[in-house]
Amino acid sequence: MSRNGPLALIFHTIFVIVMVAPILVVCLVAFTPEGFLSLPTNGFSLRWFRAIANYPEFIHAFWVSLGLGALSSFVALLFAVPAALAIARYRFRGRDALAALFLSPLMIPHVVLGIAFLRFFTSAGLGGSFAALIIAHVIIVFPFALRLTLAAATGMDLSVEMAAVSLGANGWTLFRRVTLPLILPGVISGWALAFIQSFDDLTMTVFLAAPGTETLPVRMFLYIQDNIDPLVTSVSACVIAVTMTALILLDRFYGLDRVLGGKGDTGR
Repeated sequence: MSRNGPLALIFHTIFVIVMVAPILVVCLVAFTPEGFLSLPTNGFSLRWFRAIANYPEFIHAFWVSLGLGALSSFVALLFAVPAALAIARYRFRGRDALAALFLSPLMIPHVVLGIAFLRFFTSAGLGGSFAALIIAHVIIVFPFALRLTLAAATGMDLSVEMAAVSLGANGWTLFRRVTLPLILPGVISGWALAFIQSFDDLTMTVFLAAPGTETLPVRMFLYIQDNIDPLVTSVSACVIAVTMTALILLDRFYGLDRVLGGKGDTGR
């Protein structure tokens, strides 16, 4: 097994510092007792974490983001799984064009999508509604769910399905007992990436969100337009803590390599 050379280690060290340093700075600033953004600080305080309770808008926006991300990712998977199976298994006229159409939201700037969705949903009488947010988020996260599900479906061993059919399994039993378990790592990976994309989206959502349907990134963006204090950093630190806890639990009970890499059973 080859070992990393000095240049590779230096590159990895710089990469880790660049990736982790902004997160550490945000977390350190969140503990400042000052009324302004400062680093280094004159001690540590939970002042701005307690201040979150005085702004229920942030808590409401968090639950909106959580529900929106989970629901839009689930709906995207309902379309992505049959689409991935069809593209992976069948050769038909327009197959490549259909795949390109499904992935096209990745190539369109979210600013353009936001303006287009705003115009469309306003004309349809859905402007500012939660339903409009779900539809828009399903469209932008669908490519992420499709790509990883398609990767799992493409690498699936079809002989297992043929064996199940030869034993008398019908279509639904074949999908439920054979096909879905085989592509499940890709499906879970697709859901996870779609959820992250939906939860983190600001550029498009800011055009569609209205009072009552503001997501957490939109609420934070609107807050920093009028305020310069460490409250947003404390909210960010809470989100980072929740994310880290979720990743640790996910790795403990399922395995991050299976979720993020779409790998099969690793013997856990």
